[in-house]
Amino acid sequence: MQVRPLFHLAFPVHDLASARRFYGELLGCPEGRSSPDEAGHRNTSAVDGDNVPVRHFGAILSMDQWHSLAGKLKAAGTKFVIDPHIRFKGQVGEQATMFFLDPSGNALEFKAFGDMSQVFAK
Repeated sequence: MQVRPLFHLAFPVHDLASARRFYGELLGCPEGRSSPDEAGHRNTSAVDGDNVPVRHFGAILSMDQWHSLAGKLKAAGTKFVIDPHIRFKGQVGEQATMFFLDPSGNALEFKAFGDMSQVFAK
């Protein structure tokens, strides 16, 4: 059984077709999600009512780990870009998510799924 990596990188590209050939066909990296909009010209993209930073690093935790980290970050006074909450509630891809910045201003997303088969579900 092949294990999927439990992280993702989100960034804009100039041409979806060439990106799919390079990352998918040449490097063998499966595409999670994509959007044909002009996200590269914006800092955020609307996702289920949130303004998600276009460029970000995302890690997928277990639901227990996610709740523990959210509590630790709240207790430390972390300023969230997107507060911890459940996205796509009752829909395909339902997930717990939160966004915050590292000390250098890089956007980090930590998420969890009650059903791991929903990772990258479309």
